[in-house]
Amino acid sequence: MDVSNNQLLLKRAINVKVIVTPRWKEEAQQQLQAQINQIDSQLQQLEMQGQRMINDIQRQSLQPPGPQVVQQIENIQVQVNQKKSELLDQKNQSLQQLNQVQILDLEQEVAQGQIESIFSVQTGDNLIQKMQVEVLLRDGLVEEIRGDI
Repeated sequence: MDVSNNQLLLKRAINVKVIVTPRWKEEAQQQLQAQINQIDSQLQQLEMQGQRMINDIQRQSLQPPGPQVVQQIENIQVQVNQKKSELLDQKNQSLQQLNQVQILDLEQEVAQGQIESIFSVQTGDNLIQKMQVEVLLRDGLVEEIRGDI
C-alpha cells in the first residue's frame, strides 16, 4: 500500500455486465449445452461404475450372498444414488439457465460476474462512489465503464 501524498491503494470488486447479442446468446447456449452433455456423460459413467462394482462383489462372494455382501452392495447403491442426485441437480440448474438465456431479449443487460480492480483514494474522495464501478461488454469488448474510476 502506498501512503505517500495522502493516497491509499485499495481493492474493489467491479460488476461485469454484458449486452445480450445474437453471438453472446449462441455462445452461452453452446456452453450450457456442453455442460449438460458432460453431466449426461458423467451420469452414464457413474451408472456403469456402480454396476461394475456390484457385479464384482457378487462374483467374488458366496451364493446366496451373506449379510456383509448385501450391506456392501446397498452402500454402493446409496453412494451412486447420492452422486446421481447431485449430478441431476446440476443438470437441472444448467437446463434452467439455458431456458433463461433463450428468453432474454436482445440488447438487454445481464450480470456476467465480477472482477477485481486496484484503485486509489485520497482525503475528500467519496469511497462509496469509487466502490460502485461497473463494466459493460458487448461481444467481449468494453462498451462502457460506469462509475468513478
